[in-house]
Amino acid sequence: MSTLVITLSEPGSATPDRYDHVLSADGQAVTRHASSEAALLPGAGRTGETVALVPVRALSWQRVTLPPGSLAQPARLRAVLEGLLEEHLLDEPAALHFALAPGAQAGSPAWVAVCDRAWLRAALQTLEAAGHPADRVVPEFAPGATASGQTEATVLGPPEDARLVLAGMGDEQALAVLPLAAAPALGLPGPAAEGAPPVRAEPAVVALAERLLTRPVQLQTAPERALAAARGAWDLAQLDLASSGRRRALRRAAGGANTFLRAPQWRAARWGLGLALAVHVIGLNLWALQDRQQLAAQQAQVRAVLTGTFPQVQVVVDAPLQMQRELARLRAGAGGLSPRDLEPLLAAAATALPPGRLPSAIEYGDGELRLRGIALGAEELAALRQRLAGDQADARQQDDGTLVLLAAAGGTP
Repeated sequence: MSTLVITLSEPGSATPDRYDHVLSADGQAVTRHASSEAALLPGAGRTGETVALVPVRALSWQRVTLPPGSLAQPARLRAVLEGLLEEHLLDEPAALHFALAPGAQAGSPAWVAVCDRAWLRAALQTLEAAGHPADRVVPEFAPGATASGQTEATVLGPPEDARLVLAGMGDEQALAVLPLAAAPALGLPGPAAEGAPPVRAEPAVVALAERLLTRPVQLQTAPERALAAARGAWDLAQLDLASSGRRRALRRAAGGANTFLRAPQWRAARWGLGLALAVHVIGLNLWALQDRQQLAAQQAQVRAVLTGTFPQVQVVVDAPLQMQRELARLRAGAGGLSPRDLEPLLAAAATALPPGRLPSAIEYGDGELRLRGIALGAEELAALRQRLAGDQADARQQDDGTLVLLAAAGGTP
């Protein structure tokens, strides 16, 4: 599934109408990237996902502990967050947008992303008006555990305004954004120190980062960082900005399937699933082959019985039916009667009918004996059918008062 990641312009940006964007054919590797106006952004495709990326400096982060039951009432969640954060915010809570960390639970500390509400709403509306509604809104960086389990540092921005982003700091795994010039004062461990955090930097600030941090850094471009952020679990489109519906659910499912099919960390699981499916298919084919062989053997035995008993049968089409017909011919030639003939049905009716119940008329045809003028109740009909079973016969009552007797199903014709 293709992924289009659009980086939103920071509040107060000198170029608010231009968007850096990266397009990936599989959600893992960068296919192409550029900067353009909203109307000129490429499409993500019918099954692709469009992700809006919020720059790191457009967000602030707060730590809260939600009261019990707050998550069970989404309509009141914003009011709860405003009450918890009111004393920690510089702006009015009503002017801010809040988003809870994935997996947040009541009674446990959780991170809350905070940004300008009007700015984020206007940015998303601009993308939607240009034909690129965001399926998810993700932060460029977020607090929480890092991939390495250590504090990870990233240097970004132009050399004259280079910033150092520290993720996964301390026990709370906090996030910090500092001027790169302040990095020497932080006392970051050197490259030879045990547990030294990995450092990444954009191409424009690699040399500056190595000089100030006195250690080598890994090169990471802005498109690569944006694509990595899009694979995260965060979604800032919550509360009044939450988007829902079938399209969003389908794209989320497609995104999960795409990650499973392409992400390196799922390679072993993909091999295991493939082997399990292959073994399952092979087993089903072997089972079906065995069943076909057993069925063919049984059919051959039935044909052998038919042709051995009736040598005149040269072509076997339906062995059981042909055997019944041959038996009927033998019985007819010997003058024998079958349960479908008139005499056996009359004899069965004479012994099974309730005393004193005589028909007003008798008809016979197509193996059925019709006795008119005999209307039986449900209990009488059940008792009659039970008595007829011993004579290989059955009965049914018609609405006009006619009782129909016929040979029981499975009886020999």
